Amino acid sequence: MVLFRFQEFSLSAKETFVISTTDRREIDSELYKELVDGKTLHLFESANQKLTAATEERIEFLPHYHTLVQCGMYEYYASEGQKALPYAFAELIDNALSATARNTGIRRIEIRLLFDESQGGPAVVVMDNGCGMTSKQLNNWAVYRLSKFIRENKTGYVRPDPVPRSLNSDISYFGVGGKQAVFYIGQSVRMISKPAGSPDVHEFVMSKEDFERKEMNREDIYTGFIRNRKPADCSHVSESEEQFLQSIVMEEKEKESFTAVIITGVQQEHVTYLKDNFNLWTRELAHTYHYYIHGVHGNDQRETRKNDHVSNIDIQISLVERSPRIPRMMNLREVDNDMQTLYINSSFSTFEFKATGARDSFVEGLIRYHPFLYDQETYPVDPYALEDEDEECVILNSEARGKRPVFECFWNGRLIPYTTVSEFEWCARPKKVGAVPLECYNRISGVLFANDRFQVSTNKLTFMDLELQLRDSNTIFTRVHNGQELRVNIQREFTNWLKECHERFDKQVMFQGFKGSMTRTDVPTKRQQSPWAIFQAIKWDGKTYKKGQCVKSVKTNPVFVGSIVHFLLYGEHEGDVYATGGYVQIALEPKELYDEVRIIPISKIDRLAAATTIKKKIEDELAKLPDQLRVTWPEGNAWAEDDARPAGTLMVEILNKKGDSVSRLPVAGTTKKLLIELKVIWHSPKGDVQTNSYIGAHSSKWEYWFKSMGKNHKLGKYTLHLQTMLNDNSASEWAGKRLPNYTLNFSIKEGEAISFVLGVISSPVHFGVPFSIHLDFRDEFDYPTQPPCDIKPQLECSSLELSYEGIIFGTTCVIKNVRAKGKINHQNKMYTVKVHIPGLKQDSQSLQIVLQPGPPHTLVVFPDGDVLSVENRTPANFRVEIHDEYQNITTHPKLSVRCQLLGAPDLPVDVVDCSNTGSGLLLTKPLLLKTVNAEQILTAKFNIPNHRTVACVERKLRVLPSSRISRLEVYRQEEGSEDVMVLQNAERIDWTAGDTLGNLRFRLYDEGNRLVSLRPKLTTKIKVNWTADINAEELSQGKLPALSVPSQAQREHFYLVSFHDQHTVNFSFIIVVYLVVKKKRGYKLQGVYTFKPHSVCIYMYGFSQASSGLLSVCGVRFVGGSLGPRELCFKYQDMKEFVRIEVTAGPPVQIKLLKEPEMPLQVVNGQGLDAPLVVLLCDEWGNPSPDQQIAIVMKTLSPQLKVHLREERSLEFRGSFSRNGIPGPVVKLNVIPDPNKPVELSIEYDSAATLCAGDIFPVFTVVVMSEEGTPVRTVCPANLSMLLWKGTASGSYPPSTASTLKCSKRKHTEKDDCFCFRDKQIPELAGQYVVQFVLALDKTKHLWSKQILLNVVPNKAVKLAPETPPLTPVVSNSNIRANRTLLDSLNLKIMDQYSNAAGEGLDGKVIVTVKGTGDVVLPLFENGETSDLALLENSPGVDGAEYILQFNPEIRQTSVTIAAYSLPFRFCNDAEHQKVIVTLSKKKDRLSQTVLMYREVFETSKQLKSELECRHCVFYFTILTKMENQPRRKCSIPDPFKGSPKVLGKVGHLAQVEDDDAAKVISWHILGDMDCVVTETTSAAKRIYDDTQGRQQVIPLETVFWRPNDRPLPHIRNGMLLFQPIGNPVFVKDILIFPEHVESCNKVFASLLGDTILIDDLDSANHYRRGVVQNKMQCPTLLTRQGERIRSNGKFGGLQNKAPSIEKLRGQVFGAPLPKEYNQLLQQCRVAMQKASEVRSEYNSHLEHLQSPQMKQKQQELQQQEQELRDLEGSLGMCFRQCRSGCFLNAKPDF
Repeated sequence: MVLFRFQEFSLSAKETFVISTTDRREIDSELYKELVDGKTLHLFESANQKLTAATEERIEFLPHYHTLVQCGMYEYYASEGQKALPYAFAELIDNALSATARNTGIRRIEIRLLFDESQGGPAVVVMDNGCGMTSKQLNNWAVYRLSKFIRENKTGYVRPDPVPRSLNSDISYFGVGGKQAVFYIGQSVRMISKPAGSPDVHEFVMSKEDFERKEMNREDIYTGFIRNRKPADCSHVSESEEQFLQSIVMEEKEKESFTAVIITGVQQEHVTYLKDNFNLWTRELAHTYHYYIHGVHGNDQRETRKNDHVSNIDIQISLVERSPRIPRMMNLREVDNDMQTLYINSSFSTFEFKATGARDSFVEGLIRYHPFLYDQETYPVDPYALEDEDEECVILNSEARGKRPVFECFWNGRLIPYTTVSEFEWCARPKKVGAVPLECYNRISGVLFANDRFQVSTNKLTFMDLELQLRDSNTIFTRVHNGQELRVNIQREFTNWLKECHERFDKQVMFQGFKGSMTRTDVPTKRQQSPWAIFQAIKWDGKTYKKGQCVKSVKTNPVFVGSIVHFLLYGEHEGDVYATGGYVQIALEPKELYDEVRIIPISKIDRLAAATTIKKKIEDELAKLPDQLRVTWPEGNAWAEDDARPAGTLMVEILNKKGDSVSRLPVAGTTKKLLIELKVIWHSPKGDVQTNSYIGAHSSKWEYWFKSMGKNHKLGKYTLHLQTMLNDNSASEWAGKRLPNYTLNFSIKEGEAISFVLGVISSPVHFGVPFSIHLDFRDEFDYPTQPPCDIKPQLECSSLELSYEGIIFGTTCVIKNVRAKGKINHQNKMYTVKVHIPGLKQDSQSLQIVLQPGPPHTLVVFPDGDVLSVENRTPANFRVEIHDEYQNITTHPKLSVRCQLLGAPDLPVDVVDCSNTGSGLLLTKPLLLKTVNAEQILTAKFNIPNHRTVACVERKLRVLPSSRISRLEVYRQEEGSEDVMVLQNAERIDWTAGDTLGNLRFRLYDEGNRLVSLRPKLTTKIKVNWTADINAEELSQGKLPALSVPSQAQREHFYLVSFHDQHTVNFSFIIVVYLVVKKKRGYKLQGVYTFKPHSVCIYMYGFSQASSGLLSVCGVRFVGGSLGPRELCFKYQDMKEFVRIEVTAGPPVQIKLLKEPEMPLQVVNGQGLDAPLVVLLCDEWGNPSPDQQIAIVMKTLSPQLKVHLREERSLEFRGSFSRNGIPGPVVKLNVIPDPNKPVELSIEYDSAATLCAGDIFPVFTVVVMSEEGTPVRTVCPANLSMLLWKGTASGSYPPSTASTLKCSKRKHTEKDDCFCFRDKQIPELAGQYVVQFVLALDKTKHLWSKQILLNVVPNKAVKLAPETPPLTPVVSNSNIRANRTLLDSLNLKIMDQYSNAAGEGLDGKVIVTVKGTGDVVLPLFENGETSDLALLENSPGVDGAEYILQFNPEIRQTSVTIAAYSLPFRFCNDAEHQKVIVTLSKKKDRLSQTVLMYREVFETSKQLKSELECRHCVFYFTILTKMENQPRRKCSIPDPFKGSPKVLGKVGHLAQVEDDDAAKVISWHILGDMDCVVTETTSAAKRIYDDTQGRQQVIPLETVFWRPNDRPLPHIRNGMLLFQPIGNPVFVKDILIFPEHVESCNKVFASLLGDTILIDDLDSANHYRRGVVQNKMQCPTLLTRQGERIRSNGKFGGLQNKAPSIEKLRGQVFGAPLPKEYNQLLQQCRVAMQKASEVRSEYNSHLEHLQSPQMKQKQQELQQQEQELRDLEGSLGMCFRQCRSGCFLNAKPDF
């Protein structure tokens, strides 16, 4: 209750008043409860009283928490290369549309651009005449991200009713766009609003300047004041600064309600853009709100019918600049060039559809068709679109829409500009040409109108899930026709509509006669050069143009005529197609004059030119061309054809067809002079050779003149050519025709060969390497001539054997593949080879050759014995030679012999280079076998690595033990005694202090453990470390110097005996000195002395000072105390001696638990303990005992652990030491059943259901039960299978022939702990079946259910059939009854459709009738009761005809319908014909069975092939792709160096962290290293350093010191806990996940992070550090998951040790790995791919089987059998046709 003192308000007690909020709501008891401190209240005389002065109301507009959780969804204005300013205005228009949604009159929205600086500009004002805002609503507007769904109101958000195109104006949604828009445009915003029915105006100001001031003054930033004033009150407005604001305020008088958004501080770049691009951005707004402005049907300027959906929205835009500039005005309704207007007015037909999805989501869609008209596409082009800057890009054939998407997307009637949908599957362009040309698919545009069930981004620029939902399989597409939805095949309807549009509206060119494709090199752009389809003809504008037709060009320079080569159309086409245009390739006519082909557009063909005109023009041009040459011989010495003397002088003229002499071509515009070329060609054996060539120019006096030529000495035929050619390019053809020419033939013959000359042979020649000898034959005039055809050269050379393979005849004769064989005596010796050819006048010639050894052929190793003996530790020597094929030592480049020893590890490999000498001495490295006690055989393998053709050589090596000293033995032997005490190396010897150890001797042994005799040369190499005085004579006898034991018993003493040769052999032993104290008279003081832990004192009596002796103290024992070093003090009178001893633990006598757990322990059956039980071996006083020979076992004190009892059990630890038991602790535990371990399969199904063959099984429900008795829900359905087989139960497991059925997909209504097998078909064969279910636990373990017996009964009776089909009966009209008998017996059964016997419980009879084809007469049955079925004697019938016996069942149960059984038979007139027909019928039946069997085989193979083709594993790839595309934390540090050679990438990209908190604090801890580039080498790092001028930090791996460190956390030492930590400490490097380069990343992050530890919180970190330091350990840096850091020096606190939020890291954070399920699915995908590979292999093998010779033979046999069957059927039919006559009545006797 609130008490007022009326005196403070000057109110009398009787005066009435009203207290209200600034919203004019009176304070009552309910509203009073909602009041908070600081709320402004008004005190009025009445509720409608006007404000006498302005009041201020304090409000808070802190951002809603959605700002934090949704801020990363999208950046506000991701403009995608476009100017975002129009979309900022769109956010303000959205708010205005929502405010005016309930206006009954005009919905007026004004955008005023006030850019007159003299009036206080620049400013932007957005005003509407909507419902206005109350102060509470204005407060809500100020709260960022306070969407309409979470605002405080009484009714809550009410979704508007559906309207056409979703034009519901409900587009002010998220509480984000208005704030972002105003601050994107300017620096300050003033909100002025007057709600309907309120006399007050509410005004609120937000500015960047105010925010900055509050921040500097440390005030609350998100607080402010709403000014509540009366309309037109501008007392608070500064006249000098914002003069335009006064006029706006004054406009408030006439307005019932309104809202004005006034933006000041507009950025200058926005002002420039809004002025310069006024038409552009207003057009973009008109496009965005096209359907709000123009109504449901849009801006159809051709619309003549009345529009029922007229819009009342008026959006006016004005731009006011400083005088004298005229203000610009634009009403968005007047914009007529926005894209939707262009689409609507250029389309000829519309296809409407609707897509319906889940949760009341639907999309209305339109597809418009823009036809091709004559020579251009009508698809609209954006007039403001940027032109392609690629100068090389030439559009040869524009395809209307091109690659642009089909659909623009609208949400609640408003354009979402950055989301488009390319196409749907049903309207996509098909891959193959169908009924509709492919280019028609590029002539459609579309619009999608989505309702608010589809999510959009907060800036309304993109849809979140539109295309994904529309492509969902559950989305239903229906066509809308005349406002009605039609459930039809949407793809078929769309195709028919598109086909109709093409036929009705397109005016195109039809290309006919497809001939293939080609590539055009004349097109400058490479990607447009191919493919070009070639066509033979076109139909255009009612005319047909074909290949070869002559046409005339039009609009070309010059105009030409030519014949059509072919027509060209860009793209891949097949068959006849329609196109929007194309090109024609024309060969210019006449070709003899214009040898040129041109390609022009089809539109440049002159369609008015007549054929006669074109033909006459061609003929006139042809007459001007040169036609022939006229040759004359002025000197009178003409040379006839094939003459044998030189030609004389000749004159040549060039004539055209008219007989006129010409000297140049008659080509218009150019001068092409003609020349005459004279050539003499010698037709040599190798080809034509030009011997003479002259060119004659034209002269006005003597035309073309050539003088006589010299002699030709080469033999053969010659030709003289006169050829007309062009002066400029020497071409002999013009326009595809050869210019006039003249030819004269003559010949020159050679004489017979009488001698020959040998060609030069390149030296040197190698033995065995073939070479050739060239022979040049000459005639008597020493001219080259052809060799005789029967020559047989003979080769001779002293000391060598020469051979050759044959002779090659050509221009010269060649003796090919000559080989030399023999032994070489001297290198580079010159040999003389004589060549003798019998039959020639000069028949012999000689030549000199140098012979060298041939290529390597054989490897020879010396010594060549079988086994070579060598002593260990000495090298083995070999000599090697390389021989050619004829045992000559040869040389060759890279001729290295390699020797490899085999037979023992680590043997040496040696190589000798024989490249220059052909031989070499190979000294192997000394053999260093570790142990050679006896001889050992090794293998030496010799080979030439670079000559694999040379065989390897092997030699055996016998390795003998080395004679070097390898072992030294020391022993002790008294003089004259035979007892020998051999010392062991490193042996510990207890010896009395002050005594002498003498009689030491030594022996020397070699490697074979053979005793080596001691010689002075060897014994002088013996050294000892206890004396330097060594007697050489005693050493030669094997004696060592005596050793004096020290008298002090304080430490051990080391002694060494060594042999020094090439290597040293050592022997050592250790003497442990002990004291012996003896009492007088030789007695020892014995007994057990028990001492306290810290002091020991022994008192002895009975000694005098003069007495001498030793005292022995025995049995000293410590009771209790800690372990470690202790001192014993022995005191005698004034003498003291201290002995330092080490006190260790005693023998183990008990077992203790290191940490006592809470009892009883809870253990899940089949699993281990949560924490291991650590036990300690302790002595009697509790000290840990290090003895390692203790066996510890764990035994249960109860006979058996039973899971279902849940009773408490005990486990006892027992130890065993020297056959003595060691007691241990008893641990109590409670074994509980595992709720996730499957132990039983529970099967439920309708056991009362009748299982009919071929039907569907009832649903089998499988529940996997756990040990606990509850269902297991974690089972994968793919691991559960159903096995089915015919027969009886087979024990625990099914037979191998059982078929496997998989689990069905779970429905939404089914429980998640049930697995259903539904829609499984019952076998078609009736009988007993068994079902068993199995769950695969892993690859080897399975859980089987009980076997269930099922009885499959026959299905519904449907037919009558025999068990075995009988043969076709053949009867004759005979008096013998056997010939007339059709059936002796026939057993018919009633069956179901699967041939199961199904006649049980049916009553009735079977009626047999005879039927025939057509009007033939029918035979009659014999009457009487008989057991068989026979025809009546002399029964009518047609000879050779086929009749049918039909068995019709008549069942008394009328509800059963059974099909009749038909059996064909043959009828004959006589017995002889019957025999023939019987033979043919039997053969036909046999062939029919064979053909049926073959067809079943091939049908089975075909079915198997189709089944194998259908298997795939696309499902897994789809899920993996979705998981990869799911949003997750990623590192956004740019990494331009990734992928460079020897570069791993930046540190931030190399690792991933699963936990967000851990990722944040680790990334912040090494923030300075996150962008460091890691390289493999220093050179790669230096390259990056140089490229970035040292700005990029790098770290090469080869300079990082790293040592594998597996040491535990600091609180663990020697496997034991120093203290119990809290907070889950873990090394930071252990939680990093490395997707690749694991080893390298371990090295890098170990260097960066060291031993840094991550722990839960700061308290746990301080506790951990305190525990580590108290245990004298160094504690590394500690990071907490809450973001704190404790440095290694213990410092924490402050901003430098507190990580910021993850958003402030700006993407410099480690990414998150893929979900764990990804790897499981990836493994399943690998298995599926492996199975798919197996299926593919099976499919290929099956195809190979189908293509095998056996299957082809079967196919041939099938064809033969089918042909024989057709022939037989033809034969039987022929018999019927020849014998057919007469007609008889049909008889139906009963049987």
